[in-house]
Amino acid sequence: MKKLVFPLMFIAIVVAFYEQTAADKNVYVTVIAMAVFMFGMMRLSAKTPSKNPEKEEDVD
Repeated sequence: MKKLVFPLMFIAIVVAFYEQTAADKNVYVTVIAMAVFMFGMMRLSAKTPSKNPEKEEDVD
């Protein structure tokens, strides 16, 4: 799945940047491309372990 997410995210960013430089900008294409990119980032970062393990705090 990770092999599919990276190219999809790259294509989404290229499309978003291309739309920003075009003379006739389409906001919907840019929003969809950014949503695809953010979804991909969410999928990739969900598997990254936390740097600080969660500690249970004892309340006296």
